[in-house]
Amino acid sequence: MTVKKLSVEDLSPAGKRVLVRVDFNVPLDGDKITDDTRIRESLKTIEYLSAKGAKVILASHLGRPKGVDEKLRLKPVAARLSELLKKPVKALTDCVGPEVEKEVAAMKDGDVVLLENVRFHPEEEKNDPAFAKKLAALADIYVNDAFGTAHRAHASTEGVAKLLPQAAAGFLMMKEIQYLGGALSNPQRPFVAIVGGSKVSSKIDVIKSLMKVVDVLIIGGGMAYTFLKARKMEIGNSIVENDKIDLAKALMTQSIDTDVPLLLPIDHVIADKYDAKANIKIVPRGGILPGWEGLDAGPNTIEKYATFIRSAKTIFWNGPVGVFEMEPFAKGTLAIAKLMAECSEKGAITIVGGGDSVAAVTQMGLASKMSHISTGGGASLEFMEGKQLPGIVALSDKK
Repeated sequence: MTVKKLSVEDLSPAGKRVLVRVDFNVPLDGDKITDDTRIRESLKTIEYLSAKGAKVILASHLGRPKGVDEKLRLKPVAARLSELLKKPVKALTDCVGPEVEKEVAAMKDGDVVLLENVRFHPEEEKNDPAFAKKLAALADIYVNDAFGTAHRAHASTEGVAKLLPQAAAGFLMMKEIQYLGGALSNPQRPFVAIVGGSKVSSKIDVIKSLMKVVDVLIIGGGMAYTFLKARKMEIGNSIVENDKIDLAKALMTQSIDTDVPLLLPIDHVIADKYDAKANIKIVPRGGILPGWEGLDAGPNTIEKYATFIRSAKTIFWNGPVGVFEMEPFAKGTLAIAKLMAECSEKGAITIVGGGDSVAAVTQMGLASKMSHISTGGGASLEFMEGKQLPGIVALSDKK
């Protein structure tokens, strides 16, 4: 994204109705929110607009409802947001229509309301122009602060942005563009990327994209075994994508041609079954026993990766290097998280993108030590693949 986008700070929102697309897709247990991170992440934009005297109209989705679903109403979110903002946030019963228009017309400067789940209307995901027009009719200005949905061309993320005279990025959206865009276009070097997770197929484009900009690419997790099999190594029962072996070979050739080291595990924590109570051994590369499977990076691998990570000035991490959900196979992922926290403290830019790696650093209590934790799993991956995200493209260009 080389074009600079209009920011919330470029607006004059006093007395204006501002429609803010936020990402309040939070986990619920009944009507109890079990993790309010996404709500907290949006506070800076909401507080800023409210303090400037805007009438703040928030729009979000929650879950994947098929029509109206009582379990997926946003009322609990409005209640939690009221507590965090220390001011009332009214939860409306719909997101469009005469009742909503009436409520918005009654708003005073600085007020905050929350529209009902936009996905209760199937027109939202279809990016229906008539539905987008109804949303746009509620506001004078549009702000998108929902990076997690920026890769979706929906009515509330893309359609409405084209219908209002100004469409700006909120603080969270700007932060995502700044960190992810900076890593791709102008990273501080050396730039090291760590790509893990179970499948090569879901990370092909991001690996190809990163190989053009990084100084070192570390491959970990289940996907490493497809690369090792491509090198004719014994991988036992480890996860493998046989149809991606030729691709793994091509990527390793690309690594040699472009002189970008592609690092693979040199030892493994293996188990005789996929179970936390399994028998465990540490074996060198190529030494995985028949019937056993690799479930974590071994200690020598972590030591090797650490040498490169410690020397880096920019580090991007997407995907765990082992089955971190099971304690015996979490050591590798924990070590990467600790190394990144250590690098952050020494001034390196550390970016964590993608659901599982974010879950890992959060679980380990190290999230606050990172320069940037991306709030969008799919969106951050697509951004790092170099794709144009519809929710960002639709925002007004900065003059």
